[in-house]
Amino acid sequence: MLSVSLSASASAIASGRARSEAAAGRRPGGIRLRGLRGDAPACGSMRLSQAAASAATRRAVPRPAASGNGAVGGSGGGFDYDLVIIGAGVGGHGAALHAVEEGLKTAIIEGDVVGGTCVNRGCVPSKALLAVSGRMRELHDEHHMKSLGLQVSAAGYDRQAVADHANNLASKIRSNLTNSMKAIGVDILTGFGTIVGKQKVRYGKVGSPDKEITARNIIIATGSVPFVPKGIEIDGKTVFTSDHALKLESVPDWIAIVGSGYIGLEFSDVYTALGSEVTFVEALDQLMPGFDPEIAKLAQRVLINTRKIDYHTGVFASKITPAKDGKPVLIELIDAKTKEHKETLEVDAALIATGRAPFTNGLGLENLNVVTQRGFIPVDEQMQVTDANGNVVPNLFCIGDANGKLMLAHAASAQGISVVEQISGRDHILNHLSIPAACFTHPEISMVGLTEPQAREKADKEGFEVSVVKTSFKANTKALAENEGDGIAKLIYRPDTGEILGVHILGLHAADLIHEASNAIALGTSLQELKLAVHAHPTLSEVLDELFKAAKLQPNEVQERKQHHPPQPLLKVLSFITSLLSSQKLDRQP
Repeated sequence: MLSVSLSASASAIASGRARSEAAAGRRPGGIRLRGLRGDAPACGSMRLSQAAASAATRRAVPRPAASGNGAVGGSGGGFDYDLVIIGAGVGGHGAALHAVEEGLKTAIIEGDVVGGTCVNRGCVPSKALLAVSGRMRELHDEHHMKSLGLQVSAAGYDRQAVADHANNLASKIRSNLTNSMKAIGVDILTGFGTIVGKQKVRYGKVGSPDKEITARNIIIATGSVPFVPKGIEIDGKTVFTSDHALKLESVPDWIAIVGSGYIGLEFSDVYTALGSEVTFVEALDQLMPGFDPEIAKLAQRVLINTRKIDYHTGVFASKITPAKDGKPVLIELIDAKTKEHKETLEVDAALIATGRAPFTNGLGLENLNVVTQRGFIPVDEQMQVTDANGNVVPNLFCIGDANGKLMLAHAASAQGISVVEQISGRDHILNHLSIPAACFTHPEISMVGLTEPQAREKADKEGFEVSVVKTSFKANTKALAENEGDGIAKLIYRPDTGEILGVHILGLHAADLIHEASNAIALGTSLQELKLAVHAHPTLSEVLDELFKAAKLQPNEVQERKQHHPPQPLLKVLSFITSLLSSQKLDRQP
C-alpha cells in the first residue's frame, strides 16, 4: 500500500486550504473523491491510493466536534451522540468501528446478543459445521485418498462435539466483536431500540424503565429472521429453520430441505457428509435459483447428482406437519403453477430454507411517516431512509438485511462504512455489483456482478456486445496437485471497453478467489490492465490469470495506451502534492 508523508509546512498548507474550500462548499483542489461506484473514474482521472486518498479527504472535511466515547453527554450540538446504531450485528459493528475512527461519539443498541444473525445464527456457526463436513467428505472418499497415496481407517464423528465446535466458535467471535467495540469506547446499550421522533431513540429491557437518548444521526441495522411460509408448523425438533439446524441436535436419516438457495445448498453439504439422505423441495423450475444457470447446471452435477440427494422442482410445500406420536414429518406438495396436489412426502425431518425476512417491527418508523415495503425499509442509493412520500428522512439511515438491497453480512458492513463516510462529509455511494457472494459447499461457489442472462438483458437495452470466456480447474497445476480438478471460472465482459460484468467460479477455494474480480469491478480496473497482472505459480489464482488473459478485446486506441502505460499512483500523488504547493505560490524547499 502506498504511503505518502507531507512535510509540516505542506501539511499546514493542505489543511488551511481544505478549511477554506470546505467553507466554500468545495473539495480541496476541486477533487471529488467517491466511493466504490459503477461509474468509476477513467484512468485519465487522478486515482489516489487508499492511504493517500484517505489522508487527502480527511484533511478536506472538518470532523464534527466530539468529546470521545464514554458517558452520555458531549457530542456537540446538544446531542448525546453523533451516531446511534440500532442493532449490533456485523453491519452495526462495522459502522461503529469506522465511526469512532472518524471521531464520532458512538453508541450501539442491541436487544439480543452482539453479532446478530451472522455470528450467532448464520455465517459463523454454519462455517464451523461446513469445515467438519468437508473433512468428513474427504476422509470418506476412498478413491480420492488412494490417489494421494493415503490410507485412512473408517472415519466417524461425535455429534455433540461437532455442535460444540460451532457454538464455541460463535461465542468466541461474539466476544471478539464486543471487546473490539469496548476497546475503542463504543457505548453498548442493552435493550430494544425504538425511534420516537426526529433524532430521538428510546431503548430498554423488559421489566426495566426505558431510557431516551438523542443522536445527530441514526443507523438502523436490525437484520433479518428466517422466513417461514404459511402452512408450515415449526417445532424446532423435526421441522426447523437454519437457526435450529445450527445447533445440530440430531442428524436425521432422511431430511427434506425446502429451498435450494445458499442456505439449503450448504446444509445439504453438511447433512450428506454426516450420513443423511436429502430431498430438495424447490418452488421454481430449476435448482439453485439466483446462480448463473451454467454454474448451477455444473453445481448440480457435482454437488447433487453424485450424493444421496433427490429433488422436486416446480412445487410448493403447502403444509408441513412435525413428527409426533410415532408418525413421520408429513410434507404436502402442490404444483407451483396449478396449485393442484401432487404428492405427500414422509421424512424424518424438514429444514425450512426459504430465505429470510427483515426484522423491522417495533422500530417506531410510523413516527417519521416511514412505511415498509414487504417489511423492508425503503432507502435511496446512499442508504438514507425515505418516507411514504418518497422524501429523504434527514439523519436516518438503514443498512443490511433490513433494507433488502443485498442480504449478505459483508454487504451490511460495507453499507455501514459508506454511511459513516457520508456522515463525515464525504461523497460515497456503494457499488453493489462489486460485492461478492459465496456458497461454502465442497467445492465452493462464488460470484460477483451479473449472471450471463442479466448481462445480455442489460446489453440488449443499452446496445453493447457481451462476450464470455471460461477456464477449467483441470488445467491448474495447484488444483491437480490437490486432486481437485472439478470446477470452472467464467468471465462475462464487454469486449469494446474491457469492463468486467460478472465473474462466477465453482471449484476449490472459489470463495477466496472471487475477490480479485470483485476488487477489479469496484475500482473500475479494465481487462487490459488485468491481463498484465502477475500471479504466483503454482497457485489457484492462476485460474483467474488464465481467465483474464483469455478475454478477446476489440482494438481501442485509448485502451491500448492504458495497457502499455498502466496508472502510476505514486506519480499521481506527487503531482497532487505539487499542485497544492504551487497553488499557494510558495517557494518549495530543496
